[in-house]
Amino acid sequence: MSSSSSRPGIAVILSGWPRVSESFALNEVLALHRAGLLAAVLALKTGDGGIPHPAAAQLAPMVEILPPGDVSAQAEAAVSRLDGIGVSAVHGYFAHAPAAVAAAVADKFGVPYGFSVHALDARKVSKQELGDRARRAAVVVTCNEDAAAEVQAAGIRPTLVRHGVDLAAFPASRPAEHDPVELLAVGRLVEKKGFDVLLDALSRLDRPYRLRLVGDGPLRPRLEATIAAHRLADRVELVGRCTHATLPDYYAGADVVVVPSVVDSTGDRDGLPNVVLESMASQRPVVASAVAAIPAAVRDGVTGTLVPPRDPDALAGALAALIDSPGRRAQLGRAARRTAETEFGLDRRTGQFCRVLERAYG
Repeated sequence: MSSSSSRPGIAVILSGWPRVSESFALNEVLALHRAGLLAAVLALKTGDGGIPHPAAAQLAPMVEILPPGDVSAQAEAAVSRLDGIGVSAVHGYFAHAPAAVAAAVADKFGVPYGFSVHALDARKVSKQELGDRARRAAVVVTCNEDAAAEVQAAGIRPTLVRHGVDLAAFPASRPAEHDPVELLAVGRLVEKKGFDVLLDALSRLDRPYRLRLVGDGPLRPRLEATIAAHRLADRVELVGRCTHATLPDYYAGADVVVVPSVVDSTGDRDGLPNVVLESMASQRPVVASAVAAIPAAVRDGVTGTLVPPRDPDALAGALAALIDSPGRRAQLGRAARRTAETEFGLDRRTGQFCRVLERAYG
């Protein structure tokens, strides 16, 4: 089944809809829609129940949630939903179930398929399965070097298309003169974010500071206990969840953003977390772990400071150095914003994504 248009009509298979943490998926699918390349959007399950990104409302009328089931059952349901609407390609957004469903649907219609790989999804399938799926695909897109390495290890060279950041939504601003220095961390309260390491580092930091930790998750009780044990309650605030509308204000109120990511006990890790690019766009220096794809954006001594993961002494030392040097913070922040503008602007990156898929499926 092919589209009558000269441009491909791409059906996108998402994992869940909507998901607060997957603004990158929303941005790329919206770009396909604006480019006239999007035929339909199907999700394999409902999202995470958080307050969705405001832009999700633009896509919501096009999204259908498939009934639960295995890959075969969901592919059959997808075929039924897509029949007759002019689909000329199917793209799975993530390498596990969405890619498997996309492949099955494309096979039914006799059209090409491909998929995007991000982080944990590449490790949810075996190397053999990932390689077999990739070899049959018209295109495999990865958003960072860490995910690309997983695909390459399976025997396929992917196309790298980095995620972008909305430079208007996260405007550059000069930080106010804070005393003590304001630190910010943003993310789900789960092991891979490394917030336990951050609290350990702060307990060793002999400088005045305040930390706001924005986010919620299953580790909140453990982190609260750690804060109490280290007697940090007067300097550390667990803010809880915020909305996409209020998040820019937290960056504007910070002097330094901390991203202490780790590889967790199951092997899960971030790719390039949203917080890194949002901080850089906001003209804030980032102190981050040198793990996964974070060094692709946080360049040590240029746009921020990199430290080894799970090293509280190194993290405390890096924070102390920036607390002591407001001029250095400002210099790193300006370089971070320039890098966000020249390399990670949302329009530039989503435009590349659209061109890659149009060439692969056209």
